[in-house]
Amino acid sequence: MTAAMDEPQSNAAADERTFGGVLLSVDDISLSFGGVRALDSVSFDIREGEIRAIIGPNGAGKSSMLNVINGFYHPNEGSITYKGTKRPEMRPDQSAKQGIARTFQNIALFRGMTTLDNIMTGRNTKMRRNFLWQALHWGPAKQEELEHRAIVEGVIDFLEIQAIRKTPVGRLPYGLQKRVELGRALAAEPDLLLLDEPMAGMNSEEKEDMCRFILDVNDEFGTTIALIEHDMGVVMDISDRVVVLDYGRKIADGTPDEVRANQEVIDAYLGVSHD
Repeated sequence: MTAAMDEPQSNAAADERTFGGVLLSVDDISLSFGGVRALDSVSFDIREGEIRAIIGPNGAGKSSMLNVINGFYHPNEGSITYKGTKRPEMRPDQSAKQGIARTFQNIALFRGMTTLDNIMTGRNTKMRRNFLWQALHWGPAKQEELEHRAIVEGVIDFLEIQAIRKTPVGRLPYGLQKRVELGRALAAEPDLLLLDEPMAGMNSEEKEDMCRFILDVNDEFGTTIALIEHDMGVVMDISDRVVVLDYGRKIADGTPDEVRANQEVIDAYLGVSHD
């Protein structure tokens, strides 16, 4: 973290890129668990087509914020506006149907299932035929499965994991499991992709690959991305805007260069006082 702060570098991609309107707006969100306030009147927005980073020290409320956005947590105060509509409380499956997909800090895959089958589960919200049709695997249901499988095969090719398509994910190394989880989220064809520490536990080569895939998803598919990441070199290189949380409060919001130069951010990360 210190090195990233001490060696500023221009985020040229962010300077040259333009974005659409506000896709999602977080307005004065507060969330408490008993006497612990996880989020305290947090507001920010995510614009169409951008890569938006959410950073902060451990316990800052970052994952809680993603859980609020995708409907896993319901805030005590505040509101979420998505695609121009103020969103009522909803479940994660309802959020997924509206075009929000996510990955998790701790890998959440079906370890006994193959890479292909895990990624196929990402198509569940797109399937029109009911369970009975799917169980019969006949007629319209069979045709629909073939259509979904073609999309999944495209995701597998995009992520360069053809060689492990029939391998149970429990036998894969950690970095490839993270890539499979990304594939499952992409199979849902999301408008907003939430990534919770997509590079946690990876070596430098695996991080480079994941950065490349995230940038390609954003560039080639036009997918809006919000990510939590502790590697500040990664955040500063690939993000267009960064919001910083500390003890559940927003302490900074801006471009990577603006956030890097913010004294309150430096203090929160490095623990140094500033007179």
